[in-house]
Amino acid sequence: SGFVRRSVSCTGALLLRRTGFPGHPRPFSGSAARRAVMPAWVIDRYGTNEVLRFTKNAPFPVIQYPNEVTVKVHAAALNPIDVSMRGGYGAATMAMKRDPLNLNQAGSEFPLILGRDVSGVIMECGLDVAYFKPGDEVWAAIPPWKQGSLAEFVVLSANEVSHKPKSLSHPEAAALPYTASTAWSAVVNTGGLNKDNCAKKRVLILGASGGVGTFAVQLVKAWGGHVTATCSGAAERLVRELGADAVVDYGTGPIQNQLSSERFDLILDNVGGETERWALALLKPWSGAKYVTLVTPFLRNTDTLGIADGMFQTGVTVATKALKHLTKGVHYRWGFFIPSGPALDDISDMVDAGQVRPVVEAHYSFAQVPDAFLKVEGGHARGKTVIDIISDEHECV
Repeated sequence: SGFVRRSVSCTGALLLRRTGFPGHPRPFSGSAARRAVMPAWVIDRYGTNEVLRFTKNAPFPVIQYPNEVTVKVHAAALNPIDVSMRGGYGAATMAMKRDPLNLNQAGSEFPLILGRDVSGVIMECGLDVAYFKPGDEVWAAIPPWKQGSLAEFVVLSANEVSHKPKSLSHPEAAALPYTASTAWSAVVNTGGLNKDNCAKKRVLILGASGGVGTFAVQLVKAWGGHVTATCSGAAERLVRELGADAVVDYGTGPIQNQLSSERFDLILDNVGGETERWALALLKPWSGAKYVTLVTPFLRNTDTLGIADGMFQTGVTVATKALKHLTKGVHYRWGFFIPSGPALDDISDMVDAGQVRPVVEAHYSFAQVPDAFLKVEGGHARGKTVIDIISDEHECV
């Protein structure tokens, strides 16, 4: 398996690694196949925290495709997108992903289970899954259009799952997948950095104390880059401990004034808003420097305008901005979360090598999920909010 894992760039190896070869099926384990319901936190409509409802009768997730696995959830974590999705953010786009032919009635996503991070144990494997087996400890970042991890079980594609770091407990591991995958997508896929070209690159991370920011700081430092990070004064110590070379407190004055003499190869923007107006002036012109923002209007556009008009408006917006800044010698890009088991494999290696670590701010029990939502909704994160599922999954009332 080591050879296969290291050869994900080869098509044949990737097929073996993630789906298996036809003719060598792996039968289902029978441990959970006969169950029909499970405990979960669900929402039956979009709204504020009051829409969260605990039930012991959530539909048990069923493997529908041969490359899927069932994971028993040991720990989950919350992200700001969970709070946004609770209120209906992205509902139009997610509905299209779940039902591209529009065959189902409106509201068919309910009861909806939130939670994008999971760490747990494989319970069942589809017929074509060769890289995993029942009993494997795994972690994953769950795509927003799929049922989430605030439940006893979740079904995922094997391509989205990875063996969890051996050095982490399940609650620790659950703190990383979604934000680490998002940061990886922005820094590597969109920003163009990797372990071979990052040395001596100057990177500015705006909003460095949240889940994405804390991982991005560690990632760039592990690869030899120079990191300037922005955060509140209260988070400065944490961000410096993670390796930031310079920290700018946004509470002491405009960031652009404090960095007026600096120029960067990459800017990762986790803040959005007004930052876009001045941040691109801090890039090195005509050197391939990129500004990557994770705060985009894509889902807002599709929610407001519908799928077709929203996607058209989004395309016009990003094209206009990219062209405007290209004439100034810098690159404007949008970053997005991309689920990727192979990326989590690389991140797992970095965790076990001591190069990156999870940053957990708060732990909650399964019974305290509404409190955990309120914590995340309050903002000013200093890391992740983790939920222990396995310890008390049946104690909710």
